[in-house]
Amino acid sequence: MKILGIIPARYASSRFPAKMLADIKGKPMIQHVYERASMAKCIDKLVVATDDTRIAKVVQAFGGEAIITKETHQSGTDRCFEALSLTNQHFDYVINIQGDEPFIIPEQIALLASKLDGQTEIATLIIRALDNEKLFNIGEVKVVLDKDDNGIYFSRQVIPFLRNIPQEEWLNHHQFYRHVGMYAYRADILAQITELLPSSLEKAESLEQLRWIENGFKIKTAITEHDSYCVDTPEDLEALLRTL
Repeated sequence: MKILGIIPARYASSRFPAKMLADIKGKPMIQHVYERASMAKCIDKLVVATDDTRIAKVVQAFGGEAIITKETHQSGTDRCFEALSLTNQHFDYVINIQGDEPFIIPEQIALLASKLDGQTEIATLIIRALDNEKLFNIGEVKVVLDKDDNGIYFSRQVIPFLRNIPQEEWLNHHQFYRHVGMYAYRADILAQITELLPSSLEKAESLEQLRWIENGFKIKTAITEHDSYCVDTPEDLEALLRTL
């Protein structure tokens, strides 16, 4: 399988503009992501897909490859499809690597790639929920699986609801999973899902993957042991820097 790794890097983040260029130990965040992603040997080509020449110049300065994409994309998925199209090369799969996770673990990319067998349409990572704080945090997306480890629903609420069991005991009675935000798409499926209109479930939960599920696409999951740290706000970055 020939795999294209894409790091979407939008400049005008609503909660943290220019966060891709934020300094972390003397390097911009996007460089940390790029260098770690490049360690994943399963990726045949790695690019940054950005809407801003400032990010592109920084990427090129540290030796990375950047592709300029439109400013109007509503999601990283849409940006990935344009970047794939602009490479003018054939790839079987695209892996969407989050640009705001500066300490991404290359093994996570390899784990996701291990699910790409030509039949898999979309794949993503999940992690076991082990504490109530994250389980009941609406910022943490929960995943329900079918018998084949496909994600059949994603929600900000805890699902399933365990009837007649106190909530503080739920983890003792059911294995819950949280979503880890990295996706792989088969190239032809990526073309199809970018043509879909926003769905009712997607609008309700503000989760793009529900649009795909509502339209019949399968999302294969792989269980990672490594949690991710996403920088969404300046406060997130300050908290990260305090740990270094």
